[in-house]
Amino acid sequence: MPKVNYSPKLAEEYLRLYRTCAASPARFDAIDRLVERLLEHRGRYETVASELKMPWYFVAAVHNMESSQDFTKHLHNGDPLTERTVHVPAGRPRRGTPPFTWEESALDALKMRGLGRVKAWPLPRLLYELEGYNGWGYRLYHPHVLSPYLWSWSNHYHGGKYTADGRWSDTAVSKQCGAAVLLHRMEEIGAIRLAEKEETPFFVYADGPLPRADELQRFLNRFPGIALRVDGWPGRRTSDAVHRLFGFYLRGDPREG
Repeated sequence: MPKVNYSPKLAEEYLRLYRTCAASPARFDAIDRLVERLLEHRGRYETVASELKMPWYFVAAVHNMESSQDFTKHLHNGDPLTERTVHVPAGRPRRGTPPFTWEESALDALKMRGLGRVKAWPLPRLLYELEGYNGWGYRLYHPHVLSPYLWSWSNHYHGGKYTADGRWSDTAVSKQCGAAVLLHRMEEIGAIRLAEKEETPFFVYADGPLPRADELQRFLNRFPGIALRVDGWPGRRTSDAVHRLFGFYLRGDPREG
């Protein structure tokens, strides 16, 4: 299946949908029960997530969607851990001998999809990777239906789904709680805090231009005796100005520490 590329336009869509997401009142209790169980097993999710430098709640959300939080099943697709996966993706993990531990299988599933290479996990990227985990069929071939993998049990989803690989039904309705709905509730109760946009470190030394470095230079130029070229290049002169005002160099400056 073709892949949908991550883009600023897509990020804005995810932000808008998340901020206007409202869970169905009839599902409140069921959502809370799911969230409570996810939080009980936070330690196991963190163990896997820490190896790939990803948020534990991404792993938790996938676990709920793929295997209903069952630790006896593969994170890939919900097949039993007693054997390699049978359904797509079949034959995973390729290494090792079954039965697999849940952690072994989970790491294989996440690495297989290249998720360990994602460098930042703001809210839009989180939702993008969750939708991609399930597949882009809704967005590519049925764009009138927002993916229930994200939005089921909310105001953003009313029906239409794949009932099997490549088999579509306009009348079928997902019975699962969408991953975004779970995350929304977890944030609402204070269990997690989601950053909406990628945060670029402000005080960082670099041998080339960096986003927002020009803002730093303009700020520094407000002080007497400092006259930096506003070129977005936070190198030695910018670091000198920071040191003069605050007593420390930009992070990463060779003179730091």
